[in-house]
Amino acid sequence: MTKTFVNNAARRMSDEDLSPFMRQSNRLQLPRPTDTELSILRVLWQHGPGSVRETLKRFNEAQEAEAGYTTILKMLQIMTDKGLVERDDSQRPQVYRARVPQEQTQRQLVNDLLDRAFGGSAKELVMQALASKEASEEELAQVERLLDKLEGGGQ
Repeated sequence: MTKTFVNNAARRMSDEDLSPFMRQSNRLQLPRPTDTELSILRVLWQHGPGSVRETLKRFNEAQEAEAGYTTILKMLQIMTDKGLVERDDSQRPQVYRARVPQEQTQRQLVNDLLDRAFGGSAKELVMQALASKEASEEELAQVERLLDKLEGGGQ
């Protein structure tokens, strides 16, 4: 009985039933990449678009264990289905590129971590980040400049 109710309710709910915020966030929010997907995205962000073979070569240069051609091909196909990468079918071999910039993905991952692990407290996140790994003088100066900018209203 409950399953029938849930299925029928889900069928009746359309995009119009969702708030504008939910409609917008559903379209813009990409799935969180796995560790392997993130490694492949790093390759694409650092080196730009590439074929499976080029991506494989660069991926293996950055990893301790080597991946095979079919593994990277399958991962890129899955990432295409998820919307993490785009494939250019107009050329052979096909070329893959990251769909969103590195900064946008990082921001999404940090926001997710912030909500899940720190209850939305940016202060707690920053304190843990600084406590877990020693920051260079330049990194501390960047944090300080960012805080000054935020406290000054973005001026």
